[in-house]
Amino acid sequence: MDQPAPSTRDRILQAAGHLFYAQGIRAVSLDAIAEAAGVTKRTLYYHFRSKDDLITAWLDSRDQPNLITFQYWFSRAKGDAACQIQAIFDNLARSARRQTWKGCGFLRTSAELVDLPGHPAVVAARVHKKRVETWLASVLQDAGVREDPERLARQIILLMDGAFAVVLLHRDPAYFGAAGEAAAALIRKSQDRCKTPPSG
Repeated sequence: MDQPAPSTRDRILQAAGHLFYAQGIRAVSLDAIAEAAGVTKRTLYYHFRSKDDLITAWLDSRDQPNLITFQYWFSRAKGDAACQIQAIFDNLARSARRQTWKGCGFLRTSAELVDLPGHPAVVAARVHKKRVETWLASVLQDAGVREDPERLARQIILLMDGAFAVVLLHRDPAYFGAAGEAAAALIRKSQDRCKTPPSG
């Protein structure tokens, strides 16, 4: 069965997302987005009030798909929670080997808007990262990490986002592998502490 054609709004959003990710948000003009989407600039403004509105909508549209991808990688991996979390990093490494890979769109957008911490797109990026962190804390707790799973999830997020930055800098996906090994080690250490009976 044929898929329905995307709406005009979705077509604009897809074109904008492709250009924003490939070139950065500041480098892309609304004229370029309208041309890529096959619409007039007037039509673009009918669906999006401003470029800022479009940037925010793009990040909002990536929130759930990104989280679902992490959840899929986690659920498909064999082994314990440490292996499953490490698998997320291994899959990120595979993604980073593609020529079109340009890092994390949420982090790159936040860096470009570093002087505007209250910008709606920065808020959208924060919400997404916090959502991933909260999900990590929940799966760690389910895996038997009872000693502050929120803190451990925060450490894993630091490893993940640090790896995004370093892989982008060096163009070496192996840093994702190293970060995944560190995340797995942290999880196993926390699980071991939970299994150790209290002294006395």
